[in-house]
Amino acid sequence: MSIAEETPQSRRDWLLSDAPTTRRQARLGAMYQGWLTFRGNKLAMFGLVILILLIAMAIFAPWLSPQSPFSQNLTDRLQPPSAAHWLGTDHLGRDILSRLIHGSRITLFIVGTVALIAPIIGLFIGTVAGFAGGWVDQVLMRITDIFLAFPKLILALAFVAALGPSIGNAVLALALTAWPPYARLARAETLTIRNADFIAAARLQGAGPLRLLIGHIWPLCISSLIVRVALDMAGIILSAAGLGFLGLGAQPPMPEWGAMISDGRTYILDFWWVAAMPGIAIFVVSLAFNLLGDGLRDVLDPKGAKE
Repeated sequence: MSIAEETPQSRRDWLLSDAPTTRRQARLGAMYQGWLTFRGNKLAMFGLVILILLIAMAIFAPWLSPQSPFSQNLTDRLQPPSAAHWLGTDHLGRDILSRLIHGSRITLFIVGTVALIAPIIGLFIGTVAGFAGGWVDQVLMRITDIFLAFPKLILALAFVAALGPSIGNAVLALALTAWPPYARLARAETLTIRNADFIAAARLQGAGPLRLLIGHIWPLCISSLIVRVALDMAGIILSAAGLGFLGLGAQPPMPEWGAMISDGRTYILDFWWVAAMPGIAIFVVSLAFNLLGDGLRDVLDPKGAKE
């Protein structure tokens, strides 16, 4: 059949074929089946839509925000939601909607950076510990246990207090406290893989430890890590908001959602919208990441989802 005669149904049949003829067809078919499974989860799709809107809002923040997030107007301070200010104003007369829109950039920066650093650290430590075994495993896992012995937020507070309050140090502290669960998960996956037949075959072909880790073990651990990262994003957002609330994250006048809640806690009884609006934003984004994580678990780890 020529390209001109190809129909959507024929493309679908080609992707869902039980006997793929090429590696490309098998890979695309697996991706398409995963998408069909994910699409069937309405709550996961709802979470995906919210996150797409959040990313779009962060990208187009200068054009979407009705006012500057730093512009102060004391004559309009603590105004309730209205046509002029859809979500009201804070104690300095700044438009809350504009600050929320620009604050989405900070939230995505924190989430994206921590989600990039922590799993990589955990993947490296966990796979090395599980693959090497012996005293290497014991040392690395005891270090992991030390980090796991402290609550994440308390340990992050200690790191930020030592490094100094700033958004960069807050991200570094969250990344340094978030890696131990990923290390445990990667180690467990490695222990089940390292004695597999294909690992023994790769050894016989001359593959060294580094090649075995990077080429054979890491790809099999990534799907579980992706699911765990998606489910942990809500906790990372809450931890970042907690640091901002305590004044150890983004510094004024940056429109960080946790810091906005901290600014509004003094007026929460009489001017509820100052703290409630950023709190609702944190809740919605955290819920979206949890829903997305559940959907990804159904696609990438169906056995774990059934259990």
